[in-house]
Amino acid sequence: MDIQENIVNKVAQSGLVTLDPADFYAPGERVVYDIKDNLFQGLILREKDFREFVKEYDWSQYRGKNVAVTCTADAIVPAWAYLLLANRMAPYAREVVFGDAEVLETVLFVKEIARLDTEQYRDQRLVIKGCGDVPVPVSAYVELAKKLTPVVKSLMFGEPCSTVPIYKRKD
Repeated sequence: MDIQENIVNKVAQSGLVTLDPADFYAPGERVVYDIKDNLFQGLILREKDFREFVKEYDWSQYRGKNVAVTCTADAIVPAWAYLLLANRMAPYAREVVFGDAEVLETVLFVKEIARLDTEQYRDQRLVIKGCGDVPVPVSAYVELAKKLTPVVKSLMFGEPCSTVPIYKRKD
């Protein structure tokens, strides 16, 4: 008897569909713009100086990039300053958000996941892949669970050979 005749791939026969969150990784370089560099003595934002900087700065360097705008200094920055930066970056940047690199990644994943057509997973036994080469924020997993739960038969996390059950529809 041929030994290969006895090997059965139970994962392949399980009917599980795998979804890789890395497929929702948005293209483009990630950049953090820290407004602290525009503060006078690292403490305050002087409107006249800031407006002059914004007017003269070459914003085209953000072309195609994903930008998080933040202030890491312990300073009070008026909201209009962030609006002004977003206004100048928007024609060039792929995305501009307020927050740090983690917020930026969350926003990028959420926007990509929003485009997902969930109908392709209707009544499927779905595994959301848990590890890979692309770092996926927990927020992306939450967004996927929220979006897919209404349509799937069951939802699991991990790898097809080792899953953690998340949801199973009661029929």
